[in-house]
Amino acid sequence: MADAADEARVRAGFWRKIASVATRVPFADDATAAYYCALDSRTPTRVRALLFGALAYFLLPTDALPDVFAGIGFTDDAAVLATALNLLASHITPTHREAARAALAGLRADAPGPEPRPDDAATHGAR
Repeated sequence: MADAADEARVRAGFWRKIASVATRVPFADDATAAYYCALDSRTPTRVRALLFGALAYFLLPTDALPDVFAGIGFTDDAAVLATALNLLASHITPTHREAARAALAGLRADAPGPEPRPDDAATHGAR
């Protein structure tokens, strides 16, 4: 089962964090696709747990390299997410990636709207 604390941390803070960094980090699309995959009930529990752990690390205000260091602050976050994504890439579907692109396009355009939900039709396409 996914670690409840990591899942709660990700659900509570993911959109606030990604909105604040979406234009500054090159891995925003991957992080958002991982978010959708982690929330997808069809994703195996083990995969969900690993993704929630990697995303929770991304949300931590203090980590190995604090995010306030320009240019290098997100490198440890990127490394953790890249490792998780490389191991679990087969579980992140084109549907997860499309939902991530759409959500980030809205954030980047400063379009107001409700938080995208993993149970929306956009995330339940064919695998």
